[in-house]
Amino acid sequence: MEKIVQLLESKGIRPTAMRLMTYKRLAELEVAISLGDLEKDFKVSERSTLFRTMKAFEEKGIVHQIEDGTGVIKYALCEENCECEVGNDLHLHFHCNNCNETVCLTEYKIPHINLPDGYITEDINLVVKGICEKCSDNLD
Repeated sequence: MEKIVQLLESKGIRPTAMRLMTYKRLAELEVAISLGDLEKDFKVSERSTLFRTMKAFEEKGIVHQIEDGTGVIKYALCEENCECEVGNDLHLHFHCNNCNETVCLTEYKIPHINLPDGYITEDINLVVKGICEKCSDNLD
């Protein structure tokens, strides 16, 4: 837990009990999670507290949002030293049409995209949809 405290403090975030529990839960997951699903993990928390925690984590580069086409925003922890900036540190996401899970494919970086003059990129989100490895193993 001390490592999480140090990480949060290094990002300028006060390590409250909710923030520590939220970070710990996100670190346990191998998939992105929606605010609603995260809320189910913390039955005694207020939705607004959890929302503010996730917003603070996002603003400080601890988590990033994923819009996977399901209509529900999901969150995943950023890699160490990630800056989540366009043209830097952006990676693919994979959404499984079978189990409905979304994962970060951090080893697959989104290449730089040249836009016409006058266009300014503010965000890039690339989601590949299909059947994940876990589900494809069950198809045999």
